[in-house]
This record gives sequence, C-alpha cells and structure tokens, in this order.
Amino acid sequence: MTLLSLTHISKRFGPTIALDNVSFDVAAGEVHALLGENGAGKSTLLHIAYGLLRADAGSLQVGGRPCDLFASPAEARTAGIGMVHQHFTSIPALSVGENIALAAGWPETGKRAERRAATVIARLALPLDPAAIVASLSVQLRQRLEIVKALATDAGVLLLDEPSAVLAPREVRELLQTLRAFAASGGAVVLITHKLDEVFAAADRVTVLRRGAVTLHGPTAGQTPATLARAMLGADLPRTTPRAVVRGDVVVRAESLSVGAIQSATFEIREGEIVGIAAIEGNGQRDLLRAIVGLDEVGVIGETLRVSGPVAFVPEDRTTEGLIPEFSLTENVLLGTVKGADFWLDWSALHARTATLLAEFDVRSGGPDTAASSLSGGNQQKLLFARAFERAPRVLVAENPTRGLDILATHEIHERLREAASLRIAVIVHSADLDEVLALADRVFVVTNGVVREMPAAASRDAVGDAMLGLSPQ
Repeated sequence: MTLLSLTHISKRFGPTIALDNVSFDVAAGEVHALLGENGAGKSTLLHIAYGLLRADAGSLQVGGRPCDLFASPAEARTAGIGMVHQHFTSIPALSVGENIALAAGWPETGKRAERRAATVIARLALPLDPAAIVASLSVQLRQRLEIVKALATDAGVLLLDEPSAVLAPREVRELLQTLRAFAASGGAVVLITHKLDEVFAAADRVTVLRRGAVTLHGPTAGQTPATLARAMLGADLPRTTPRAVVRGDVVVRAESLSVGAIQSATFEIREGEIVGIAAIEGNGQRDLLRAIVGLDEVGVIGETLRVSGPVAFVPEDRTTEGLIPEFSLTENVLLGTVKGADFWLDWSALHARTATLLAEFDVRSGGPDTAASSLSGGNQQKLLFARAFERAPRVLVAENPTRGLDILATHEIHERLREAASLRIAVIVHSADLDEVLALADRVFVVTNGVVREMPAAASRDAVGDAMLGLSPQ
C-alpha cells in the first residue's frame, strides 16, 4: 500500500527551477532513498511533503486518498507524516520527555510529559531516559530523540534528511536497523543521504534527482555505486589521483598539550602527510584544531606546541568562520591572505588574482565582484581552498571539509587535499564521517573525551569507530 504519493510537483524560487514535474511515492514496509547533487531538489521535495514549503503545482495523496498539499507541518503531522531534520531541533535545557511533548503537541508538561514519553520510547525500544536533560545526551542519543519526536504523533511515514552525518559507524548501523524495524512494522521511510553504502544497506527503492528532475527510479537491487553516481551527475565520477606519501620535516610538534578539553596530548606531524582526526562531536577535536591554527590560546596549560607556518585553515562553518557572505569574492580572498595594518592594496591586482583563483579551482560564480552569499555550498568551499592555497602554507587544517556536499563536490575537495600533501604541505583533516577520514588519511588520530591517541596502521574501520565511542578493543 502506498502511504505517501506526490505527483507532478513543481517549485520555483525566482528564476531557479527547484523541482520540475517530479512524482515520488513511498509504500508501507519500505525504506526509499532519495539521492542527488546539492541543489538537486531533495530537501525541497521533502519540505513540500511536510508542509514547510508550498508547491507551485502538483498533488498529494496520503494512504491512497487525495488531499490538499499541506499548508504547515502541523497538518502533515495530523496526516501521519513525521520529519527528522538535518540539524537537531531539540531544546537542550529541557528533558527528553518535555521535548517529545512539545514536538507532539501534547498538553502534558514536566513529569507528566516524561511519563507519557516513556510509553513511546518503550514501544520503539530505544535507550532514552525521558527525565534526562537533552544537553547531557550524546550525539547518538540526540539523533534517536529526533526520531522519537517525529514518531510521537503515531506517524506512519518518516522523512529523514541526512540523519547519519554526525554518527560513528556503529551508531549508523543502529540507526539503519531502527529505520528497517520501523518499516517492518508497517511504516514507510524516506531517507536523504549522500552515503551510497547506506542506500545499499537499508533502501528497498531509490529515486535520483538531478537539477530538479527524476533521472532514476526503481528497486535498489541491480544498482551499483557507479550507476547511481551516473544518474546523479549525468556522467561517471572522476577517478581518484594516486599519491605517493613522501614525508618531510616535522612541522607540528605537541608535547603534553592541554587546551580546552584536550588533555596532555603528544604527537608530531610531518610535511607531505595527511593526518586524519576521527572524533564524535564535542570530544575536544575543535579545541585541538584551533590550537594548531593559533585561534585558541585560552586554557593552554603547561604545554609546548610548535607549528612551523604559514598555516591555512578551512573551518567547518563556511558562512560564519570562513567567509563574510555580504563581501565580494575578492574581499573574502583578501581577508584570508593579508595580515597587518600598514599596507597598500592594489585592488586591480587583487581582482585579477581572484579571477585566476576562481578559474584554477573551478569556483562557479559571477566573477570576482560577486557576493560570497550567491555561491552554492560547494563553490563556497572551493573558494576557501583557493584562499588557503594562496597562503602557500606549510600546514593546512581542514574541518569537516565536505559536510553537506554532494559526491562530485566531495571528490573535488578530496583531490585538493591530496594535491596539498603532494606539494609537501602537512594536511590535518577532521571529519565527522569516518569513511572520509579513512579514505584520506595516512595516519589516524582518535580524540575521545579530550584524549588524543594514534591508531595502529592496520586498525580496521570498526576498531577506529569503537575507539571514537570510547569502547575497549574486542
């Protein structure tokens, strides 16, 4: 039985066509993966299904019955549609039960809300304490809470927008098992993900969007990563450039480094190598990276940290730490490459140099005078890398460099990081995606509760993932 069906959905944002005559459905008992490049229309489609956006044209059916397109999320929830957003939406100062009550629209508060929430949690067999304050929860439990909130109104259809972005491998497997169990109970799941292994692990069917139109729709069985990539990109994914690791001088040396949450860390990093930092959010890796970059000197106790510059930094938040969105691309390049107050600016030369960088790094824009806010996330990220290379660094620190980017933009960023190492730059990269760390790194450091330790060269993916969770080796 089809639980949710969207037919001939179209949506424009000004001159941009976000969705062009898209039809999509999900049936009881299935997990349906929704794939596509950034800007392909995936989130827009789910937001229309959940009442967050209004379609320009198209129709909707729930449980086989035609109904009006939802005008609000409240209408969608009443019809049995729940959504788990890409970013957590719970209120940290409230309890698990209170957050569930708010999301479900229950009249109960305080202990009464927690008692009612306990029945929902027990039904889903999830390890959540309804009395726990959300701020005290791990990232994994916060993700589980988002699912419980979506299902607290007895939703039969669950829409998820990249729910595994901040989870370790063991947690991803548990999440996918939860989704499969929900589908097996008669529910329906729509899963947006950039991770093709999740598609093959959990999805019964797959739909691919490219530039707002459906390019592939059908069973997951019979598909391969190559066929899905081709449907998303319109071409094969470029090959990875092979790289020989040639290590040079030590450019980062820490001896009993204590900064922020980091406790007495000792390590060395050399030119020409890529060191991956594997850690779940909030374990101290942010403090470590900013100490290396020189942005955070508060709380450094009795340590020695020597970094041979110049150092370039690509932060995880492009629009608050990386760029000033209202400034032009030329101005943003300038801010990242010039230091000091007493200098003359040759704006003509800066403009020309920015134009060259845009071409070299394939930053698709309206030119050097374009505002950074007009660029897509992938092009903003490529601009940050162009600026980082312009510093001619000896050390390049990249934090979640591909978060939210599609497979092609991710491939291009990975190639830039490998290119940097080939130029004898020491590359330090942290990603919440363990597969990304393992794909890039010559050595892997795990940060857990402020403790930094290097993993053995032969450590398996599961061993690294367990170390991220603080679990002892099996």
